[in-house]
Amino acid sequence: MFGKSLAIIALIFSFAFLILDGTDAFAAAHGGGGRKSAATGTVGLVLLNSTDGVAHWGQQVTFNVSTTATTEPHVGLKCSQSSVVVYSAQSGYYASYPWPWTQVMTLSSSAWTSGSAACIATLYYFSGTSSVTLATLSFNAYP
Repeated sequence: MFGKSLAIIALIFSFAFLILDGTDAFAAAHGGGGRKSAATGTVGLVLLNSTDGVAHWGQQVTFNVSTTATTEPHVGLKCSQSSVVVYSAQSGYYASYPWPWTQVMTLSSSAWTSGSAACIATLYYFSGTSSVTLATLSFNAYP
């Protein structure tokens, strides 16, 4: 009877080990709490040439980023007027080596020639072919 119970417990533990991921099952079995925490991040707007502390059409911005993700982060910026995207840009914010392209984004485009726009900056990283959002920041760009 004891041998049969031990075999069933071993089978259940092995199954849990495979399902939960080895380290998570081990942590859960030993009081570690189970699942790993997800990566987190923050993204902050940096106004490069604003004279009044807010973003305006035609001005330049960049971002301060911080993340616990082990994969290098990117920031995507989209600005819309009346639900129509009029500006879109992306840039890498790598800590381990400098991003070779500019991280400065100019708030204008051929589709956005004037007026206010609602903007959303998204801090994300790539996981295989998918992107994982870490944080978002909304702001308005004024005329």
